[in-house]
Amino acid sequence: MSPAAADLLAWYDRHRRALPWRAGPGESADPYRVWASEIMLQQTTVTAVKPYFERFMARFPTVAALAAAPSEEVMQAWAGLGYYSRARNLHACAIAVVAEHGGRFPDSEEGLRALPGIGAYTAGAVAAIAFNRPAAAVDGNVERVMTRLFAIEEQLPGARPLVRERVLAMMPQDRPGDFAQALMDLGATICTPRNPACGLCPWREPCQARQAGTQESFPRKAAKKAGAMRFGAAFVLQREDGALLLRTRPPKGLLGGMAEVPTSDWRADYELDGAWQDAPVVTRWEQIGPPVRHVFTHFPLELTVFRASAPARTQAPEGMRFTLLAALGEEPFSSVMLKVLETAGIRSRADA
Repeated sequence: MSPAAADLLAWYDRHRRALPWRAGPGESADPYRVWASEIMLQQTTVTAVKPYFERFMARFPTVAALAAAPSEEVMQAWAGLGYYSRARNLHACAIAVVAEHGGRFPDSEEGLRALPGIGAYTAGAVAAIAFNRPAAAVDGNVERVMTRLFAIEEQLPGARPLVRERVLAMMPQDRPGDFAQALMDLGATICTPRNPACGLCPWREPCQARQAGTQESFPRKAAKKAGAMRFGAAFVLQREDGALLLRTRPPKGLLGGMAEVPTSDWRADYELDGAWQDAPVVTRWEQIGPPVRHVFTHFPLELTVFRASAPARTQAPEGMRFTLLAALGEEPFSSVMLKVLETAGIRSRADA
């Protein structure tokens, strides 16, 4: 028995998820909302994205509004979602759509791929969902569904071309957008990584992995190598008037464009005994703890927090600034920096 797209679509018509970026039955999808949601959903769960997406759309209701916004405002609106290069690419893409395409997204995979920050998956998702093009949007959910359905033994990421081929071979020409979203929903709600609900699956009969009882062994993946722990120091300097010493990270690289208190370099061989050499000013620093721990995609980090006070008229060192506590909610802090501030007894309005 071969899997049929019609069976999946019949299931989707009954069980489709109601999502803030998804058009209802019979409605036309908004390319801007589809694109923004797909960028947000990279490496982030639907549950986490929902409130951010709704706030982001209220703040930037159109691609033109997003393109016109200062980069600092975009980063602040993104703060907390992580993977901050996505926010920089999102802004750059919006600017390109307005400047090069009159505020209208290209309606083909090729045209979408030419925009900043749009890769193969996002181009396929937007082309299929927003423009009903026969395009494959292969994310983790789709990889899991298809490798189980056809018992694809090749390890990821090498198996992706075959997964894409299988998706395109099954895709109905009249409903490619619904088919793409149905695959995503099936992987998110039924064909889950652990304890898949095979009894409720519209493809339970033809699924080769279910027949063999090997569902949870797919997709095949090579073992990940854990990155080495890195260490560093974070310096929280607060003036007597309540202002906090901050700086902005370089626009490119890890946490690019985000606000932070000054820190040392983050290294595996960082020596805490010499942390005072990395402090932004010479003063009496008090170590407070415990250290802040955070896990990035490629490495875990441990930051030891130091705190000090300064007179109200203290000037910020070059490349830094003092920000009053009342204005901290406007600063684009990353999750790790919010942990540092909390350790120091400071809460921004964004974190309150």
